[in-house]
Amino acid sequence: MAKTAFIGLGVMGGPMAGHLARAGHDVAVYNRTEAKARDWAQKHKGRTYTSVAKAAEGVDIVFSCVGNDRDLREVFDAAASTMRKGAIFVDHTTASAEIARELAAKAEELGLGFLDAPVSGGQAGAEAGRLTVMAGGDPPSFAEAQPIMSAYAANMTLIGPAGSGQLAKMVNQICIAGVLQGLAEALHFGKRADLDIEKVIAAISKGAAQSWQMENRWKTMDEGRFDFGFAVDWMRKDLGLVLDEAERNGSKLELTKLVDAYYADVQAMGGKRWDTSSLIARLERPRS
Repeated sequence: MAKTAFIGLGVMGGPMAGHLARAGHDVAVYNRTEAKARDWAQKHKGRTYTSVAKAAEGVDIVFSCVGNDRDLREVFDAAASTMRKGAIFVDHTTASAEIARELAAKAEELGLGFLDAPVSGGQAGAEAGRLTVMAGGDPPSFAEAQPIMSAYAANMTLIGPAGSGQLAKMVNQICIAGVLQGLAEALHFGKRADLDIEKVIAAISKGAAQSWQMENRWKTMDEGRFDFGFAVDWMRKDLGLVLDEAERNGSKLELTKLVDAYYADVQAMGGKRWDTSSLIARLERPRS
């Protein structure tokens, strides 16, 4: 059993830290909103601290799941000030590959391990302990962290050196954006064609068109329900990272740019916190 700290107890971090505690690991937590940390500690019989530095002191692994590059840099610097040599910082934030490389270099100078390890599977995956982890970093750090991450992850892959995990997560988000736009247009077309959508999905979901999004989102998309899941604001943040990286590496992401603009339409419709499947909402608007 490992001595750990978990920084950031949002819709992803809270359940992930909970799985660590249930697996028997010693878990210290920090959250910017102290009440959330106290509630977590009471539920899971963990320890809560009012600073990142205190939570990270003397632990084997510090996990983080925060908002963006700036938050991550602040958390890392605070944690690194008290982490023991040889400890590992594992970041589950969806952030840029640049910040991952920057922090990996800092960690190496300080005698720390570092993994950029964004996740896929959403809130449901975090709560079920069935997340997918895409990691960047050195093999020894991954080998040490992997059995501990298994408390909340079903699939874990070391993609390559620092930054590779974030780049793999960008590939993931590109795929999801394209699939959701295709599914939105398909359902919209089927409804306008007066088809029985349930029968159509039953037929095509067993063939080449099948996807996780189809299986898990077609019904709520058909019903126009989006008050759950991965928020449009978060997806636009992720796609912003993707498009910035594409500028750097020269890749052509024409569809991704288009879908990002469609998500901007959904935000303008009041859907900032709607699930990403709400792309269909802009197609279903009454025709003027």
